[in-house]
Amino acid sequence: MNTLEAARRFFGDWVAAHAEATDPRIATAFATVPREKFIGRGPWLALAGEGGYVRTPNDDPALVYQNLVFALLPEKHLNNGEPSLHARWMSAVAPRAGERVLHVGTGAGYYTAILSELVGREGRIEGRDVEADMVAAATRNLADRPNIAIVGRSGLEAPLPESDVIYVCAGTTQPARVWLDALAPGGRLLVPLAPGWGRGGALLVTRADPGFAARFVSQVWIFSCVGGQDAAAAEALEQALQRGGEGEVKSLRLAPEPPDATCWLAGDGWWLSTAAV
Repeated sequence: MNTLEAARRFFGDWVAAHAEATDPRIATAFATVPREKFIGRGPWLALAGEGGYVRTPNDDPALVYQNLVFALLPEKHLNNGEPSLHARWMSAVAPRAGERVLHVGTGAGYYTAILSELVGREGRIEGRDVEADMVAAATRNLADRPNIAIVGRSGLEAPLPESDVIYVCAGTTQPARVWLDALAPGGRLLVPLAPGWGRGGALLVTRADPGFAARFVSQVWIFSCVGGQDAAAAEALEQALQRGGEGEVKSLRLAPEPPDATCWLAGDGWWLSTAAV
């Protein structure tokens, strides 16, 4: 085993273990997809918190197999997200072989490729992004994966394909109704609810029979979804997160069912409840 292969295998195992992912396919997927292919030519810029970026000393691809965030378009604060966070989200949303996935905010396609590994050749993925440079990069980087179609259009723009998994990689202040409507029976939506660049939470919504089960999977700080931020909703979300208790959320309710004493957060035509479906 050469150094790069060893780095990839260790990376996959470490990321999956850190995310407490019990599905061994997640470790395999992270060890298989060549991350350096999706973040441009090295040396690379690694995010160092609010201090900005630190440049890698050279272009050795083994350097990118760490739990670091690398820049895609640093001038726009667009990055290739933290691997262990995505491993946790993918473990929660649990893509299965043959399923249909809508990936909102594909970036350069790295996590789209990992989703492709999880659904296999019989699965289908539609990736959407509104950033032209990212659409071009993802289209180029994923050209060898015939089960993926990249579309340069907002993931909030209907019509959306019926999906078993909707995986959103941008922060919004509410779960969009078009996403809920596009979920197949038993379908899962993973969406970061975040007020701008402030602390948010990754919400997992599952279409049950009837209604929607819901729970928060992790905290998150993430780039905002274009068209997915509302000032009033952001303020309400921020206040709810400051109060705490998001770990008690168990379901998502839609109008006309009015919020009751179990309401943790109410939005326009929807609310999160601490009661089960």
